[in-house]
Amino acid sequence: MSQEKVIPAERAAAYRFLDTVLREKLDKIFLIQFDTLARVRLGFSTSRSQLETTLNDIDTPTRKELRASGGSGTSLFDAVASGAELMKMESGRKALIVLSDGVDSSSDHTLPMAIEAALRADTLVYTIYFTDSSFYSGGFGVPNGRAVMSRLSKETGAGAFEVTKKLSIDQIFAAIEQELRSQYSIGYVSDIPVGYPAFRKIQLTTKQKGLTVQTRDGYWPKRP
Repeated sequence: MSQEKVIPAERAAAYRFLDTVLREKLDKIFLIQFDTLARVRLGFSTSRSQLETTLNDIDTPTRKELRASGGSGTSLFDAVASGAELMKMESGRKALIVLSDGVDSSSDHTLPMAIEAALRADTLVYTIYFTDSSFYSGGFGVPNGRAVMSRLSKETGAGAFEVTKKLSIDQIFAAIEQELRSQYSIGYVSDIPVGYPAFRKIQLTTKQKGLTVQTRDGYWPKRP
């Protein structure tokens, strides 16, 4: 319910993002809605019309639905983990774009578990921190929403963005589009046997000064 007033803006920007980015029959997109539960509203699709129809149906739960589920809740971490699970069998560039205020109150997964799921699926998690300040004005507070969203992105090698008066959600989607279309893939053969299952830390730097490297700081090995 904390996103009730900002969902129309999120939906409209998502429409425009799809129009610009989606290459039908080449790019695949899925949609997950999360409130009290994380639900896959549309599996992988290359159809712009299907995606737009599903986006139009995404909304906050009704009061009746909230009462039936035992009250309000937000399953952000479960949604990230569900998205990562869908990504596991896919190849190529893989990214989740998460729109939220970063507050999770009902997930079975923790934040570290959600991050690990994304890393194991080789999936970037771009986050868009979008809040309705009036919702929290009654003393609810936004515990660590901004920090949570930032950590999701940073630890998976993606960018974290925040909607402000100076930075619109459309500008953020445009920045994400640019990043998705201009990434580098770097590979190497490790001297550690693949049977060794621990998380492997990596560090990537550049010789040229003044550049910022945006990448994850490690990976989970996969058997060929």
